[in-house]
Amino acid sequence: MPRSIIWAKTSPYKAGAKMRIRILDKYIFLEICKTFAFAVCAFTAVFVGSGTLFRIAQYITEYGAAISSVVKIFVFSLPGIIVWTFPMSMLLAGLMTTSRLSSSSEITAMKSCGVSFYRIAAPAVLMGILVSIFSINFNEYVVPWSNEAYTHVLEYEIKGRTSPQSQDHVVIKQVEKGTIKRLVYAQHFDENTSTMHLVTMQSYENGVLQQVEKADTAVWADNEWTMHNGVIYDMGQDVDENGENTKSGVRHSLQFNTQVLPINSSPAQITREQKKPEEMSMEELNEQIELLKSQFVNTKKLETELYQRVTIPVASLVFILISVPLGMQNTRRSSSAGFATSIVIIFVYYGLMTLSGALGQGGVVHPAVACWIPNIIGGIVGCYLMWRAAR
Repeated sequence: MPRSIIWAKTSPYKAGAKMRIRILDKYIFLEICKTFAFAVCAFTAVFVGSGTLFRIAQYITEYGAAISSVVKIFVFSLPGIIVWTFPMSMLLAGLMTTSRLSSSSEITAMKSCGVSFYRIAAPAVLMGILVSIFSINFNEYVVPWSNEAYTHVLEYEIKGRTSPQSQDHVVIKQVEKGTIKRLVYAQHFDENTSTMHLVTMQSYENGVLQQVEKADTAVWADNEWTMHNGVIYDMGQDVDENGENTKSGVRHSLQFNTQVLPINSSPAQITREQKKPEEMSMEELNEQIELLKSQFVNTKKLETELYQRVTIPVASLVFILISVPLGMQNTRRSSSAGFATSIVIIFVYYGLMTLSGALGQGGVVHPAVACWIPNIIGGIVGCYLMWRAAR
Protein backbone atom coordinates (compact mmCIF):
# COMPACT_ATOMS: atom_id res chain seq x y z
CA MET A 1 0.00 0.00 0.00
CA PRO A 2 1.44 3.46 -0.90
CA ARG A 3 2.87 5.31 2.06
CA SER A 4 0.68 8.37 1.48
CA ILE A 5 -2.48 6.23 1.73
CA ILE A 6 -1.23 4.83 5.03
CA TRP A 7 -0.61 8.45 6.05
CA ALA A 8 -4.18 9.34 5.02
CA LYS A 9 -5.71 6.67 7.27
CA THR A 10 -3.95 7.82 10.41
CA SER A 11 -5.33 10.01 13.21
CA PRO A 12 -6.69 13.43 12.11
CA TYR A 13 -5.61 15.30 15.26
CA LYS A 14 -3.87 18.60 14.46
CA ALA A 15 -0.61 17.94 16.32
CA GLY A 16 -0.19 14.64 14.56
CA ALA A 17 -1.27 16.16 11.25
CA LYS A 18 1.54 18.73 11.35
CA MET A 19 4.08 16.00 11.94
CA ARG A 20 2.66 13.93 9.11
CA ILE A 21 2.76 16.96 6.79
CA ARG A 22 6.49 17.21 7.52
CA ILE A 23 6.85 13.50 6.79
CA LEU A 24 4.91 14.00 3.57
CA ASP A 25 7.19 16.91 2.56
CA LYS A 26 10.26 14.80 3.21
CA TYR A 27 8.80 11.90 1.26
CA ILE A 28 8.01 13.99 -1.84
CA PHE A 29 11.33 15.87 -1.61
CA LEU A 30 13.33 12.63 -1.46
CA GLU A 31 11.40 11.17 -4.39
CA ILE A 32 12.19 14.28 -6.46
CA CYS A 33 15.86 14.11 -5.40
CA LYS A 34 16.22 10.48 -6.43
CA THR A 35 14.67 11.04 -9.85
CA PHE A 36 16.70 14.22 -10.31
CA ALA A 37 19.97 12.38 -9.58
CA PHE A 38 19.02 9.66 -12.06
CA ALA A 39 18.14 12.26 -14.71
CA VAL A 40 21.44 14.12 -14.25
CA CYS A 41 23.35 10.89 -14.81
CA ALA A 42 21.20 9.96 -17.81
CA PHE A 43 21.45 13.31 -19.58
CA THR A 44 25.17 13.60 -18.80
CA ALA A 45 25.75 10.16 -20.30
CA VAL A 46 23.87 11.23 -23.45
CA PHE A 47 25.98 14.38 -23.84
CA VAL A 48 29.23 12.56 -23.12
CA GLY A 49 28.39 9.75 -25.53
CA SER A 50 27.28 12.05 -28.34
CA GLY A 51 30.04 14.65 -28.09
CA THR A 52 32.89 14.24 -25.61
CA LEU A 53 33.81 10.65 -26.45
CA PHE A 54 33.82 11.46 -30.15
CA ARG A 55 36.21 14.40 -29.58
CA ILE A 56 38.45 12.26 -27.36
CA ALA A 57 38.67 9.61 -30.09
CA GLN A 58 39.59 12.36 -32.54
CA TYR A 59 42.35 13.64 -30.25
CA ILE A 60 43.78 10.14 -29.93
CA THR A 61 43.79 9.44 -33.67
CA GLU A 62 44.93 12.89 -34.86
CA TYR A 63 47.35 13.94 -32.10
CA GLY A 64 48.23 10.67 -30.38
CA ALA A 65 46.95 11.97 -27.03
CA ALA A 66 48.32 10.20 -23.97
CA ILE A 67 45.99 8.32 -21.62
CA SER A 68 46.66 10.82 -18.80
CA SER A 69 45.66 13.74 -21.05
CA VAL A 70 42.54 11.91 -22.23
CA VAL A 71 41.46 11.30 -18.63
CA LYS A 72 42.00 15.00 -17.80
CA ILE A 73 39.98 16.07 -20.83
CA PHE A 74 37.13 13.77 -19.82
CA VAL A 75 37.08 14.97 -16.19
CA PHE A 76 37.39 18.68 -17.02
CA SER A 77 34.59 18.47 -19.58
CA LEU A 78 32.04 17.12 -17.06
CA PRO A 79 31.21 20.34 -15.09
CA GLY A 80 30.37 22.24 -18.27
CA ILE A 81 28.06 19.40 -19.34
CA ILE A 82 26.45 18.84 -15.94
CA VAL A 83 25.42 22.48 -15.51
CA TRP A 84 23.38 22.23 -18.73
CA THR A 85 21.66 19.05 -17.53
CA PHE A 86 20.33 20.56 -14.28
CA PRO A 87 17.24 22.25 -15.83
CA MET A 88 16.51 19.23 -18.03
CA SER A 89 16.84 16.89 -15.08
CA MET A 90 14.60 19.07 -12.92
CA LEU A 91 11.92 18.94 -15.62
CA LEU A 92 12.11 15.15 -15.96
CA ALA A 93 12.19 14.67 -12.18
CA GLY A 94 9.06 16.78 -11.71
CA LEU A 95 7.17 14.99 -14.47
CA MET A 96 8.12 11.44 -13.54
CA THR A 97 7.71 11.85 -9.77
CA THR A 98 4.28 13.49 -9.88
CA SER A 99 3.13 11.08 -12.59
CA ARG A 100 4.10 8.10 -10.47
CA LEU A 101 2.44 9.53 -7.38
CA SER A 102 -0.73 10.20 -9.38
CA SER A 103 -0.83 6.78 -11.04
CA SER A 104 -0.52 5.03 -7.66
CA SER A 105 -3.35 7.21 -6.24
CA GLU A 106 -1.04 8.81 -3.68
CA ILE A 107 -1.94 12.31 -4.85
CA THR A 108 -5.63 11.41 -4.50
CA ALA A 109 -5.02 10.18 -0.95
CA MET A 110 -3.23 13.39 -0.04
CA LYS A 111 -6.04 15.56 -1.41
CA SER A 112 -8.69 13.48 0.37
CA CYS A 113 -7.02 14.37 3.65
CA GLY A 114 -7.36 18.08 2.90
CA VAL A 115 -3.84 18.71 1.58
CA SER A 116 -4.01 21.37 -1.12
CA PHE A 117 -2.28 21.15 -4.48
CA TYR A 118 0.07 23.99 -3.59
CA ARG A 119 1.07 22.20 -0.39
CA ILE A 120 1.78 19.02 -2.34
CA ALA A 121 3.83 20.97 -4.90
CA ALA A 122 5.81 22.91 -2.25
CA PRO A 123 8.65 20.35 -1.81
CA ALA A 124 9.16 20.17 -5.57
CA VAL A 125 9.26 23.98 -5.87
CA LEU A 126 11.74 24.11 -2.98
CA MET A 127 13.87 21.58 -4.82
CA GLY A 128 13.76 23.77 -7.94
CA ILE A 129 14.89 26.82 -5.93
CA LEU A 130 17.76 24.92 -4.30
CA VAL A 131 18.94 23.48 -7.61
CA SER A 132 18.84 26.95 -9.22
CA ILE A 133 20.93 28.48 -6.42
CA PHE A 134 23.40 25.61 -6.48
CA SER A 135 23.64 25.77 -10.27
CA ILE A 136 24.40 29.52 -10.24
CA ASN A 137 27.26 28.99 -7.79
CA PHE A 138 28.47 25.88 -9.64
CA ASN A 139 28.45 27.92 -12.86
CA GLU A 140 30.44 30.69 -11.17
CA TYR A 141 33.12 28.82 -9.25
CA VAL A 142 33.56 25.39 -10.87
CA VAL A 143 32.69 25.59 -14.58
CA PRO A 144 35.05 28.48 -15.56
CA TRP A 145 37.96 26.77 -13.79
CA SER A 146 37.25 23.41 -15.46
CA ASN A 147 36.86 25.04 -18.89
CA GLU A 148 40.20 26.82 -18.48
CA ALA A 149 41.88 23.58 -17.41
CA TYR A 150 40.28 21.77 -20.37
CA THR A 151 41.67 24.35 -22.81
CA HIS A 152 45.14 24.18 -21.26
CA VAL A 153 45.31 20.39 -21.54
CA LEU A 154 43.94 20.43 -25.09
CA GLU A 155 46.17 23.18 -26.45
CA TYR A 156 49.45 22.45 -24.68
CA GLU A 157 49.41 18.76 -23.74
CA ILE A 158 47.50 17.24 -26.65
CA LYS A 159 47.97 19.63 -29.56
CA GLY A 160 51.37 20.75 -28.29
CA ARG A 161 50.78 24.30 -29.48
CA THR A 162 54.10 26.07 -30.01
CA SER A 163 53.35 28.32 -32.98
CA PRO A 164 52.84 32.06 -32.26
CA GLN A 165 49.27 33.29 -31.98
CA SER A 166 47.49 36.53 -32.82
CA GLN A 167 44.22 37.71 -31.31
CA ASP A 168 42.03 40.74 -30.77
CA HIS A 169 40.99 42.49 -27.54
CA VAL A 170 43.80 41.35 -25.25
CA VAL A 171 43.51 42.29 -21.57
CA ILE A 172 46.35 42.13 -19.03
CA LYS A 173 45.73 42.80 -15.34
CA GLN A 174 48.15 43.45 -12.50
CA VAL A 175 46.62 42.89 -9.06
CA GLU A 176 48.38 43.59 -5.76
CA LYS A 177 46.89 42.53 -2.41
CA GLY A 178 43.49 41.96 -4.00
CA THR A 179 43.38 45.46 -5.55
CA ILE A 180 43.86 46.16 -9.23
CA LYS A 181 47.07 48.11 -9.95
CA ARG A 182 47.23 48.27 -13.73
CA LEU A 183 44.93 47.29 -16.55
CA VAL A 184 46.30 47.02 -20.08
CA TYR A 185 44.15 46.66 -23.18
CA ALA A 186 45.39 46.02 -26.72
CA GLN A 187 43.01 46.05 -29.65
CA HIS A 188 45.21 43.56 -31.49
CA PHE A 189 48.10 41.36 -30.32
CA ASP A 190 50.51 39.50 -32.61
CA GLU A 191 52.78 37.05 -30.82
CA ASN A 192 54.69 36.37 -34.04
CA THR A 193 55.99 39.96 -34.20
CA SER A 194 55.80 40.51 -30.41
CA THR A 195 53.67 43.58 -30.97
CA MET A 196 50.51 45.03 -29.42
CA HIS A 197 48.51 47.58 -31.41
CA LEU A 198 46.37 50.47 -30.09
CA VAL A 199 47.39 49.99 -26.47
CA THR A 200 45.68 51.56 -23.45
CA MET A 201 47.03 51.29 -19.90
CA GLN A 202 45.01 52.40 -16.88
CA SER A 203 46.88 52.91 -13.59
CA TYR A 204 45.01 52.75 -10.27
CA GLU A 205 45.79 53.80 -6.73
CA ASN A 206 43.67 52.26 -3.97
CA GLY A 207 41.21 51.21 -6.65
CA VAL A 208 40.87 54.76 -8.06
CA LEU A 209 41.88 55.55 -11.65
CA GLN A 210 44.82 57.98 -11.63
CA GLN A 211 46.46 57.80 -15.04
CA VAL A 212 45.73 56.62 -18.56
CA GLU A 213 48.40 55.98 -21.19
CA LYS A 214 47.60 55.35 -24.85
CA ALA A 215 50.01 54.36 -27.61
CA ASP A 216 49.88 53.26 -31.24
CA THR A 217 52.03 50.19 -30.58
CA ALA A 218 53.96 48.35 -27.89
CA VAL A 219 56.91 46.16 -28.88
CA TRP A 220 58.59 43.41 -26.86
CA ALA A 221 62.40 43.73 -26.97
CA ASP A 222 65.19 43.11 -24.45
CA ASN A 223 62.66 41.52 -22.06
CA GLU A 224 60.45 44.62 -21.79
CA TRP A 225 57.52 46.23 -23.54
CA THR A 226 58.12 49.67 -25.08
CA MET A 227 55.21 51.85 -26.18
CA HIS A 228 55.61 54.12 -29.22
CA ASN A 229 53.83 57.35 -30.23
CA GLY A 230 51.51 57.85 -27.30
CA VAL A 231 50.07 60.25 -24.78
CA ILE A 232 49.72 60.20 -20.98
CA TYR A 233 46.56 61.56 -19.34
CA ASP A 234 46.65 62.55 -15.66
CA MET A 235 43.11 61.86 -14.46
CA GLY A 236 43.66 63.65 -11.14
CA GLN A 237 40.95 61.85 -9.19
CA ASP A 238 41.02 62.71 -5.47
CA VAL A 239 39.39 60.72 -2.69
CA ASP A 240 37.70 62.28 0.35
CA GLU A 241 37.62 60.90 3.89
CA ASN A 242 34.66 58.67 2.98
CA GLY A 243 36.58 57.08 0.11
CA GLU A 244 34.52 58.79 -2.59
CA ASN A 245 35.85 60.61 -5.64
CA THR A 246 35.76 64.39 -5.26
CA LYS A 247 37.32 65.37 -8.58
CA SER A 248 37.54 63.64 -11.93
CA GLY A 249 38.56 64.41 -15.48
CA VAL A 250 41.85 65.02 -17.29
CA ARG A 251 44.06 67.53 -15.49
CA HIS A 252 46.81 67.57 -18.08
CA SER A 253 48.34 65.41 -20.80
CA LEU A 254 51.83 64.67 -22.07
CA GLN A 255 52.86 63.20 -25.41
CA PHE A 256 55.78 60.80 -25.74
CA ASN A 257 57.74 59.02 -28.44
CA THR A 258 58.69 55.98 -26.37
CA GLN A 259 57.64 54.84 -22.93
CA VAL A 260 58.33 51.60 -21.07
CA LEU A 261 55.18 49.62 -20.37
CA PRO A 262 55.48 48.23 -16.81
CA ILE A 263 54.27 44.76 -17.76
CA ASN A 264 56.63 41.80 -17.27
CA SER A 265 54.61 39.20 -19.18
CA SER A 266 56.30 37.93 -22.34
CA PRO A 267 54.30 37.49 -25.59
CA ALA A 268 54.02 33.73 -24.96
CA GLN A 269 52.80 34.33 -21.41
CA ILE A 270 50.20 36.84 -22.60
CA THR A 271 48.86 34.27 -25.05
CA ARG A 272 48.57 31.63 -22.32
CA GLU A 273 46.93 34.02 -19.85
CA GLN A 274 44.11 35.13 -22.14
CA LYS A 275 40.76 33.60 -21.25
CA LYS A 276 37.76 32.79 -23.37
CA PRO A 277 34.35 34.02 -22.12
CA GLU A 278 33.39 30.53 -20.93
CA GLU A 279 36.59 30.43 -18.83
CA MET A 280 35.75 33.63 -16.93
CA SER A 281 33.73 34.08 -13.77
CA MET A 282 30.85 36.55 -13.78
CA GLU A 283 33.05 39.12 -12.03
CA GLU A 284 35.76 38.74 -14.66
CA LEU A 285 33.20 38.94 -17.45
CA ASN A 286 31.76 42.13 -16.00
CA GLU A 287 35.25 43.68 -15.75
CA GLN A 288 35.96 42.68 -19.34
CA ILE A 289 32.70 44.21 -20.52
CA GLU A 290 33.34 47.52 -18.73
CA LEU A 291 36.86 47.74 -20.15
CA LEU A 292 35.77 46.97 -23.70
CA LYS A 293 32.93 49.48 -23.44
CA SER A 294 35.45 52.16 -22.47
CA GLN A 295 37.25 51.33 -25.73
CA PHE A 296 33.96 51.51 -27.69
CA VAL A 297 34.00 47.78 -28.50
CA ASN A 298 30.73 45.92 -29.08
CA THR A 299 30.13 43.80 -25.97
CA LYS A 300 26.68 42.35 -26.75
CA LYS A 301 28.02 38.81 -27.04
CA LEU A 302 29.82 39.01 -23.69
CA GLU A 303 26.77 40.57 -22.03
CA THR A 304 24.61 37.73 -23.31
CA GLU A 305 27.09 35.22 -21.89
CA LEU A 306 27.03 37.05 -18.56
CA TYR A 307 23.24 37.10 -18.18
CA GLN A 308 22.91 33.46 -19.27
CA ARG A 309 25.08 32.49 -16.30
CA VAL A 310 21.99 33.27 -14.22
CA THR A 311 19.05 32.65 -16.55
CA ILE A 312 20.01 29.08 -17.50
CA PRO A 313 20.25 27.89 -13.85
CA VAL A 314 16.96 29.65 -13.02
CA ALA A 315 15.36 27.47 -15.71
CA SER A 316 15.40 24.66 -13.12
CA LEU A 317 12.76 26.53 -11.12
CA VAL A 318 10.78 27.38 -14.26
CA PHE A 319 10.77 23.74 -15.37
CA ILE A 320 9.54 22.47 -12.01
CA LEU A 321 6.60 24.92 -12.18
CA ILE A 322 5.70 23.42 -15.56
CA SER A 323 6.38 19.76 -14.81
CA VAL A 324 4.49 19.33 -11.51
CA PRO A 325 1.00 20.23 -12.82
CA LEU A 326 1.63 18.43 -16.12
CA GLY A 327 2.63 15.26 -14.26
CA MET A 328 -0.65 15.26 -12.33
CA GLN A 329 -2.90 15.68 -15.35
CA ASN A 330 -2.78 12.09 -16.55
CA THR A 331 -2.82 9.49 -13.82
CA ARG A 332 -1.98 6.76 -16.36
CA ARG A 333 1.05 8.53 -17.82
CA SER A 334 3.95 6.14 -18.34
CA SER A 335 7.62 6.92 -17.73
CA SER A 336 8.29 6.91 -21.47
CA ALA A 337 5.50 9.45 -22.01
CA GLY A 338 6.98 11.65 -19.29
CA PHE A 339 10.39 11.44 -20.93
CA ALA A 340 8.93 12.31 -24.33
CA THR A 341 7.09 15.30 -22.87
CA SER A 342 10.36 16.44 -21.28
CA ILE A 343 12.18 16.26 -24.63
CA VAL A 344 9.50 18.39 -26.34
CA ILE A 345 9.55 21.05 -23.60
CA ILE A 346 13.36 21.10 -23.55
CA PHE A 347 13.47 21.49 -27.33
CA VAL A 348 11.02 24.40 -27.24
CA TYR A 349 12.80 26.13 -24.36
CA TYR A 350 16.33 25.85 -25.74
CA GLY A 351 15.11 26.79 -29.22
CA LEU A 352 13.57 29.95 -27.75
CA MET A 353 16.74 30.56 -25.72
CA THR A 354 18.91 30.29 -28.86
CA LEU A 355 16.66 32.68 -30.79
CA SER A 356 16.46 35.27 -28.00
CA GLY A 357 20.20 34.97 -27.40
CA ALA A 358 20.86 35.72 -31.07
CA LEU A 359 18.61 38.78 -30.82
CA GLY A 360 20.56 39.94 -27.78
CA GLN A 361 23.95 39.42 -29.42
CA GLY A 362 22.76 41.23 -32.54
CA GLY A 363 21.60 44.24 -30.53
CA VAL A 364 17.97 43.88 -31.62
CA VAL A 365 16.98 43.45 -27.96
CA HIS A 366 18.95 44.37 -24.86
CA PRO A 367 20.96 41.27 -23.82
CA ALA A 368 19.40 41.21 -20.33
CA VAL A 369 15.87 41.24 -21.74
CA ALA A 370 16.76 38.70 -24.43
CA CYS A 371 18.22 36.24 -21.92
CA TRP A 372 15.22 36.45 -19.59
CA ILE A 373 12.58 36.02 -22.33
CA PRO A 374 12.53 32.17 -22.18
CA ASN A 375 12.26 32.17 -18.37
CA ILE A 376 9.56 34.84 -18.36
CA ILE A 377 7.47 32.93 -20.90
CA GLY A 378 8.12 29.61 -19.13
CA GLY A 379 7.31 31.15 -15.74
CA ILE A 380 3.99 32.51 -16.99
CA VAL A 381 3.08 29.14 -18.48
CA GLY A 382 4.14 27.34 -15.29
CA CYS A 383 2.14 29.68 -13.02
CA TYR A 384 -0.92 29.25 -15.22
CA LEU A 385 -0.61 25.45 -15.14
CA MET A 386 -0.17 25.53 -11.35
CA TRP A 387 -3.26 27.75 -10.96
CA ARG A 388 -5.32 25.52 -13.25
CA ALA A 389 -4.22 22.33 -11.48
CA ALA A 390 -5.13 23.82 -8.10
CA ARG A 391 -8.72 24.58 -9.13
